[in-house]
Amino acid sequence: MKITPTNLKDSFVISPDIFPDGRGFFYEFYNRRAFAQKTGLDINFIQDNISKSSKGVLRGLHFQKGKAAQSKLVSILQGSVLDIVVDLRKNSPSFGQYFSIVLSAENHLQLFVPKGFAHGYLCLEDNTLFCYKIDNYYDKNSEAGIRYNDPDLQIDWQFDLSKLKLSDKDTKLPFLKEILHEL
Repeated sequence: MKITPTNLKDSFVISPDIFPDGRGFFYEFYNRRAFAQKTGLDINFIQDNISKSSKGVLRGLHFQKGKAAQSKLVSILQGSVLDIVVDLRKNSPSFGQYFSIVLSAENHLQLFVPKGFAHGYLCLEDNTLFCYKIDNYYDKNSEAGIRYNDPDLQIDWQFDLSKLKLSDKDTKLPFLKEILHEL
């Protein structure tokens, strides 16, 4: 596996070693020991989640606050997404910055999202299966988010925003400057 740091402190792109043959391919999806050796982080993932979405669905930008904060390892089983993470850690040198990457079933890339980051993704294909490992259980009272079109973040979603499919909740999320005091 190859680990490449992003422009955001403590976030990494993971490229697994793929072993193709005439039958298909094999790769190790996750190896805790190898991840710890290459990143210096020993993360105890406790739950795996999968969501299915159609082209144009945008989910995010979400995060869990306080003791319920979550680190995530995200990847795609089918289809593709534009994945976005925003560093919300006030003391981080990359605070308020974002990173974007296309994750797909074809490129097999994974993205590590540390605690203290907002996360969201835009589905680029129908029937996209998004998989993520998390290191903390969901707590409804700790859920939070920031609006996908926050003018201060200037995220380039590389998509016609008038064609987005959003949940009602995601359209009403606050802008980052409105929740700075809560971070």
